[in-house]
Amino acid sequence: MSSWTLNVPAAAIIATAAVLYGQGIRAAARRGVHWPWWRAATFYGLGLGSFAVLSFGFTGVYSHDLRWAFTLRITSYLFIVPLLIAAGQPLTLARAASGKQGQERLARVLSSRVTKALSNTVVAALLGLALFTLLLTPLFYAMRTDPWWDAALTVLVPAAGLLMAVPIIEDGSTKDVTSLIVVEFIYVFIELVADAVPGVLMRISPQILDGATLPLTGHPSWLPDPFRDQQLAGDLLWFLAEIVDLPLIILMFVRFSRSDRREARSFDELSDDELDVLNRKHLQGPRGPGTHDA
Repeated sequence: MSSWTLNVPAAAIIATAAVLYGQGIRAAARRGVHWPWWRAATFYGLGLGSFAVLSFGFTGVYSHDLRWAFTLRITSYLFIVPLLIAAGQPLTLARAASGKQGQERLARVLSSRVTKALSNTVVAALLGLALFTLLLTPLFYAMRTDPWWDAALTVLVPAAGLLMAVPIIEDGSTKDVTSLIVVEFIYVFIELVADAVPGVLMRISPQILDGATLPLTGHPSWLPDPFRDQQLAGDLLWFLAEIVDLPLIILMFVRFSRSDRREARSFDELSDDELDVLNRKHLQGPRGPGTHDA
C-alpha cells in the first residue's frame, strides 16, 4: 500500500478525461439534461480511479520488475478499466452535451471502420489473445522494462479497450444483425478456451521465457525469484484470461437482446401488406420464384 510512483502519460490521460467529462456535465446541464450523480461517481471513482491505482500504485511501481504485476496491470488496462469507464456512459453524455453537428461528428466516428472493427467481439477476443501471446516471447522483457514501451502501453492498451467496450455497452451506438451475433457468440466460446493457453504455457514452462534470469537486487526479500515470478504470472494470466471473457459473453447477451428488440419493433411498424411482401420474398428464397429444391 505504501508503493506509489508517478506515471506521466497516465496522469495526463486522467486529467484530460476528468476535465472533458466535467465539461460535458456542465454543457448537458445548459441544455436542460440533468446528469445522474452516480454515473459521474462511477466514471471518476471506479473508471479513472482504477486506472490511477494500476498506474501509480503497486502494479505501476513493480511492473518493470515483476512479471505478475505487469500482467495484472496490462490485462486490467485492456478489459477491466474500459468496462468501468463505460459504466459512466461517456458517449451518452457526449450526445447530451453536443449540438446537432457534434452528434453527427460523433456518429461518423462510431460508424468508422476502425470503431466497428474494434467493437466487434471477435476482434476484441483476438486482440486479447494476441496481447497474451506476446508474454510468451522475449519481447515480454522489453515491454516491462523499456520506458517507451511503458508509455505506449499506458496510452494504447486502455484506448483499444475503450474502443472495444464503450460502443458495445452504450445504447444506440451499434446496430447489430442477430444472425451475426449468434456466430460471434459461438466464436467467443471457442476463444474462451484458447485464451487460457498462454497462461498455461507460462505456468508449466521449465525455462524462463523472456530471458531475464538474473534475480532482482535492491528490492524486498519477499519478491519471488524469476522462475517463480513467471509461474505466478502464468497463474494470474490463466485466471484473468477466463474471467475477462465473462463480460464479453454478457455483452453478447446484451447485444442479442437489443438487436432482437430492434428487429421486433421494425416488424411491428410494418403494415399487413408490407409483411405479406416480405413473407413472399422470404419464401421465394435467393433464387427467385419458380425454383424448387430437389
